[in-house]
Amino acid sequence: MSAEQSPKIVIVDESPIRAAILEEGLREAGFTQVVHISEMQSLLARIYAVDPDIILIDLENPSRDVLEAMFQVSRAVKRPIAMFVDQSDSASIQASVEAGVSAYIVDGLKKERIKPILDLCVSRFNAFAKLQEELERTKSQLEDRKIIERAKGILMKVKGLTEEEAYVLLRSTAMREKKKIGEIAQSIITASEMLK
Repeated sequence: MSAEQSPKIVIVDESPIRAAILEEGLREAGFTQVVHISEMQSLLARIYAVDPDIILIDLENPSRDVLEAMFQVSRAVKRPIAMFVDQSDSASIQASVEAGVSAYIVDGLKKERIKPILDLCVSRFNAFAKLQEELERTKSQLEDRKIIERAKGILMKVKGLTEEEAYVLLRSTAMREKKKIGEIAQSIITASEMLK
């Protein structure tokens, strides 16, 4: 793994000793770009400044407040996040999953586990991101379909067209103007609203 290919990893850990162990394990696993953040103050801003590919959060005995702060980070930063905690309860695990933590590892950290955990973390994150993307695409297709149906209705009423003719008109206009049918449909709806 060359330095350019090595992902940039941020370690969030208040303990310099634990962070050093993590860092050493990462370097041994071939990860060369590692940044340690030990201050929890304005954590989000610090993470944004580094712009890492992966975030490792190592917490010894996280309080509810600390966990909530970490979950806010994980919601805001769209990156794979592995969270290590020494002890936990099922509510914290549930909350971490909902907040988008890709890997939540209880019982701290052993150096040799770092690489497989990171791989798992990244692949889970990618799978989740892909699902999100598909969901967004499906939503926007449904929206488009509704808009097209409305625009067809307007054309049928105003121009006395059949449903088929209205669709053909939308499609040919979209092709002629090099736009999506949804965009043409939206402008018909907008125009009709203005002309009411």
